[in-house]
Amino acid sequence: MYESFYCLTSKPFSIAPDPSFLYWAPAHRMAYTMLEYGVINHASFTVVTGEVGAGKTTLVRHLLQKLPTEIEVGFLPGVQGRGDDLLEWALMAFGQDAEGRSDAAQYRHLHGFLSNRWSQGRRAVLIIDEAQMLSAEALERLRLLSNINSHDQELLQIILSGQPELKALLAHPDMTPFVQRVSSDFHLGLLSAGDVPRYIAHRLSVAGVDQPLFSNEAAELIYSATFGTPRLINAICEMSLIYGFAVDAAFITADIVRRVLEDKREHGVFAAVAAE
Repeated sequence: MYESFYCLTSKPFSIAPDPSFLYWAPAHRMAYTMLEYGVINHASFTVVTGEVGAGKTTLVRHLLQKLPTEIEVGFLPGVQGRGDDLLEWALMAFGQDAEGRSDAAQYRHLHGFLSNRWSQGRRAVLIIDEAQMLSAEALERLRLLSNINSHDQELLQIILSGQPELKALLAHPDMTPFVQRVSSDFHLGLLSAGDVPRYIAHRLSVAGVDQPLFSNEAAELIYSATFGTPRLINAICEMSLIYGFAVDAAFITADIVRRVLEDKREHGVFAAVAAE
């Protein structure tokens, strides 16, 4: 719609996780380092938490692109509840048939699958995104599942990525046995005020535009409205480009952003502070 008007090769502010647009703020770089460290050092559990829309899933998808081929990856976008069917979910994540099997049969099948991969010089990593949906019972089942490893065979590594509720759950004294299995962890914060204009410029550059397109005042207003949440920044920038295109504006000013915020506050569901 507005891409050709602004000489863009793609939409720079899609809210879908896209590693090609990943902006390496200091916190994002550290969070990714912890993910990478956990895999390299055979951590039984790696945990990355962060605010809604902070970029956790994008980091996980970047990790998936960078993992060596000898690592077998099972990815679960989310598992809810007590985790009674956790074994079944794990098998399906690795492309294994679990239908109609008892829990004992599923465990034997998973152990056999992982042992086979280990004998071939391959490791297995199970990644659970949106892990804040797991209950304490499900996390305990995960801890017991990690017992599939032995002192000389790290058959399965588990990575959890989730919202702050996961961090709060792990802070409970009852979760101490699980937390003691976590070798690598990090809580991902939001972007700083200084990061926001760089974040906007980075995404525009990836989409083919290297010259400034948002004024400094526009970026400041976007930060005030989003508190530095990347997903919300994307939403405002996307609409600002649409509004700018509608009035043939070659440059996105604070007035355009303010109009976007006012309309979203009055007519939409966007959770932002009042435009100033």
